[in-house]
Amino acid sequence: MKLNVVIHRAEEGGYWAEIPALPGCFSQAETMDEMLFNIKEAAEACLEVDA
Repeated sequence: MKLNVVIHRAEEGGYWAEIPALPGCFSQAETMDEMLFNIKEAAEACLEVDA
């Protein structure tokens, strides 16, 4: 399954991301690599809860 991820720069530094197709699915991190890992984990958790 492919989901669109919207990544934003946080005002205080780092990044935060959301998945519009999964309301309430957000994550944050200091680096882009961490963000990609974190948002993937967040998506998996959101999908697991919905299942």
